[in-house]
Amino acid sequence: MKLLCNYIIIAAIKIATLGDRSGESQGMKTPNITRSVLAQLPPEAAHSIALKVLQFGLFSRKAKGDPSALSQQCFGLDFLNPVGLAAGFDKNASVVPALLKHGFGAVEVGTITPKPQKGNKRPRVFRLREDCAVINRLGFNNEGVEKAARRLVKIYPHTGIVGANIGPNRDSDDPIEDYRICFMRLAPLVDSLVV
Repeated sequence: MKLLCNYIIIAAIKIATLGDRSGESQGMKTPNITRSVLAQLPPEAAHSIALKVLQFGLFSRKAKGDPSALSQQCFGLDFLNPVGLAAGFDKNASVVPALLKHGFGAVEVGTITPKPQKGNKRPRVFRLREDCAVINRLGFNNEGVEKAARRLVKIYPHTGIVGANIGPNRDSDDPIEDYRICFMRLAPLVDSLVV
């Protein structure tokens, strides 16, 4: 069961970004049926499924530590490995521990704005299957800095490198103040901040 759940997470992340593709280059192969089903969903729906799977803990924990040869020290931070997950996947800091347990050396949450906002109208994520790419026009959809901060407080101190990407609200009269609000609220809870 845990192995199947692990495949589902990998498939959901891949499908959310790239869609169904025949053949795999390297790494863990995903069951074709899972990939086929998720590929039929809009990219945001596949992304939501991946988040739910992680929220419910339906994955295998990292069985062993990373080889020491993978460890990196950058900007005074000790990374267990050089593979990080950039902002955009966990916009609301809702699955950070699960992502770290899944083997990422760093997880960046966000983009987080002072107030919640819905982002752009759908559709706003587009798969470019031939190019193995995604066009993201989400527009900083997130639940706001307070909800993200409450989640980050619960996992602090964390067991890996956690960063936050911050931005202004779309309707802001003072974007610099928006950055200041997010910075002041999140800086004590994360290892890095990105604008």
